[in-house]
Amino acid sequence: MMNLSSKNENTIIGIDHGYGNIKTAHCCFKTGVTAYDKEPTFKSNMLIYKEKYYIIGEEHKEYVQEKNADDDYYILTLAAIAKELKLRNRATAKVLLAVGLPLYWVSEQKDSFRQYLLQNESVSFTFNDINYYIEFADAYIFPQGFSAVADKLQDFSGVNMLADIGNGTMNIMYINDKRPISSKCFTEKYGTFQCMLEVRNRLLQLGVSVNDSVIERVIRTGTADIDEKYLTAIKETATEYVKGIFRKLREHEYDDRLMRLYVVGGGGCMIKHFGDYNPNRVIINTNICATAQGYEFLAKAKLQQNGGAV
Repeated sequence: MMNLSSKNENTIIGIDHGYGNIKTAHCCFKTGVTAYDKEPTFKSNMLIYKEKYYIIGEEHKEYVQEKNADDDYYILTLAAIAKELKLRNRATAKVLLAVGLPLYWVSEQKDSFRQYLLQNESVSFTFNDINYYIEFADAYIFPQGFSAVADKLQDFSGVNMLADIGNGTMNIMYINDKRPISSKCFTEKYGTFQCMLEVRNRLLQLGVSVNDSVIERVIRTGTADIDEKYLTAIKETATEYVKGIFRKLREHEYDDRLMRLYVVGGGGCMIKHFGDYNPNRVIINTNICATAQGYEFLAKAKLQQNGGAV
């Protein structure tokens, strides 16, 4: 295999390890991982690693508080790297990972998560019939949510609340006069998956089971091509969930008369379509890749501070 350790240039790849989706600076795919000992019949998004076969992205992974609890997020990391390298027409690289954890858990879990991601100094694997060889330079761990706005801090004058609403958690941070307030960071287990569960239960009460992709389409766009009765049920449940988001924010002293709210993550689409809010006081960033892009921005800044050294 080609040895890349003599090369000084690292390839920075930002990965947002969400509970529902993996996001890179340019890609998004579901967190599902299905392992096989033998080559499966259907090979779309198939990753081969250590003589095992993995189908990536067919479903969402179940919520786990510690992402290094099993091998799934490592396999998903390899797939994310492959997708980013393919866009650059490369199959070998010395990779500097730029990743994150929920605000409340960064200090507690960052060392173990870094060790998990760097469990191999180098790795060979195959994804979608392309053979990859990767050496790892390091893994930088940043706070989730804040990373999505790190390059926009000049816009955060006065008092601001940042809410990063993902599939599993909602991360809340105050940013006052362009400075993040570390003592006012909170993580709530109130991600969009909670809404999915409520929608499923509501539809079961109506005697139907709807594919999750339909529910996700309503959440993402506000509508879907289904009977009005079921569409109304989904919308009503989503509206109640968004009310719950604002209740959680108020528990952390949110008041739109005194501060601005900046929303990132998948939950922003739900607030946009189902929320009752003042658009002059609430800014919604619907770029689902914003956090991964922010990780890359912060990694580049850290490298510059270190004079280019990892």
